[in-house]
Formats: sequence, structure tokens, C-alpha cells
Amino acid sequence: MSAPRMRISRVPSKPVRRGEDGALTIDLWLSRDGGFETDLALRLTPAEAEVLHAQLCYALDDETATLIVPETKRPDCRKPAVGSQGVHWP
Repeated sequence: MSAPRMRISRVPSKPVRRGEDGALTIDLWLSRDGGFETDLALRLTPAEAEVLHAQLCYALDDETATLIVPETKRPDCRKPAVGSQGVHWP
């Protein structure tokens, strides 16, 4: 018997929310073997969200980005810094 295939995805209709305590909440769906299982809420502190943001910007900073979003429309974190050509995070 094989282990169930689990998948977590964002709820497309719900934006990221900031709570009164400053925590950010991302609504998620959990599915098992292709069927809906339950809703989940990922809560991140502002510091955790900032680290995730930086890591996502770094991970998305490759040649395929130009196929998705033109450079002129990318957020500042995705644009090369002045004088940093060829410099990447370790």
C-alpha cells in the first residue's frame, strides 16, 4: 500500500491577511490523493514572512522570470541592484 499523495496549495480567492497581532495569514487547501481534505491557515510572523519573501525573490530570479513577467513590471526585489551584476546570494 503506497502512502497517500498530499498537496498543499493557496486558496486562489483569498489574499494574504495581516492580523491585529501583526502576524500574516495565508489560506491553504490540503488535498489527499486528488480530493479536497481541509482548509489550513499558515501564520507567519513579520520576520518569517520577510525571510520567505527574500527567499522567493531569490528563487525566482532566473532566466525564466522574463517569460512570466517583463523586467519593467517586476517588483523591486526582483530587479538587479545597481552595481551588483553577477552577484548572487550564497
